[in-house]
Amino acid sequence: MSPRVGIVVIGRNEGERLVRCLGSLPAGLPAVYVDSGSTDGSAAAALGLGAAVVELDLSKPFTAARARNTGLSSLMANHPGVGLVQFVDGDCELDNGWIEAGAAFLAREGRAGGVFGRLRERFPERSLYNRLCDLEWDEAPVGEVRACGGIVMMRAAALSEVGGFREDLIAGEEPELCVRLRERGWGIHRIDAEMALHDAAMTRFGQWWRRAVRAGHAGAEGAWLHGRGRDRHGVRTVASALVWGLGLPVAAVAAAVVTGGWSLLALLLYPLQWARLTARESRRGRKGVAGRYAALLLVSKFAHVTGIGRFLVGRLSHRPPTLIEHKAAQAPQSAVGTPAGGRV
Repeated sequence: MSPRVGIVVIGRNEGERLVRCLGSLPAGLPAVYVDSGSTDGSAAAALGLGAAVVELDLSKPFTAARARNTGLSSLMANHPGVGLVQFVDGDCELDNGWIEAGAAFLAREGRAGGVFGRLRERFPERSLYNRLCDLEWDEAPVGEVRACGGIVMMRAAALSEVGGFREDLIAGEEPELCVRLRERGWGIHRIDAEMALHDAAMTRFGQWWRRAVRAGHAGAEGAWLHGRGRDRHGVRTVASALVWGLGLPVAAVAAAVVTGGWSLLALLLYPLQWARLTARESRRGRKGVAGRYAALLLVSKFAHVTGIGRFLVGRLSHRPPTLIEHKAAQAPQSAVGTPAGGRV
């Protein structure tokens, strides 16, 4: 295992999820846990499991991007020989073979700035939303891709070259970073290897809705920052949301008076689009959930519009954006122990 790999974990009130996460980290690698105002004893648990702990300064607005940059700075200051950085969220558990697989790929591919593998949902059977997250995380093809998520191994030199994550983004910081990396000639890759388990803990529609609102906000901000670039980052997300979540229903209703109600027939495009999406997901081998997935994809357009609206209101009012959270804090365990296979 390469000694040049360091690990940055971020979290807030993850409880038992954080204990599992830290227990999954390979022994012998430097690890930094960045805590963002937890009230469940997460920082103490991380110390007990052998991680260096940095408590984020909450006098500034919290973002995952700022937490990752803070962890990266601490890691590099104390372990300057680290060349590869594995970022992990506190609700994830790394696969036993992932660090070796990711590091080996980056050793072979000199212009690869980051690499990730298969992220799986830990409890897909607990809810439709968990199951759909599991499917969503498998959509990126193996090979060079445009973007990654927050669970990724990155080359420290590439991160340094582009200045790390953009700290004022409340969502979508990973794809935005990837835009800047690719502009500098760094590639982002997915490989065919198991990477981690993720505990989405999403059991209610309201949680899923807030997650989709956050995605709309991220798409709007991404388009604002990079929409004129070569990849038109975020533009497709915004355009699709505005057509399906705003333009079509508003136009159909607004024109109803002058058309004698005939314009409302345009709303039949929704069931037609649902049928098209259902057929597409069935072809992808998702027959058991294809219809429900298609329905949520359509409903998500309205959530995206809400997120776009939140971004525009914040931009026009010059107010800093606030986090859009969908996950409730997990109750901490009564006594922190070291799981089997843990770091200490």
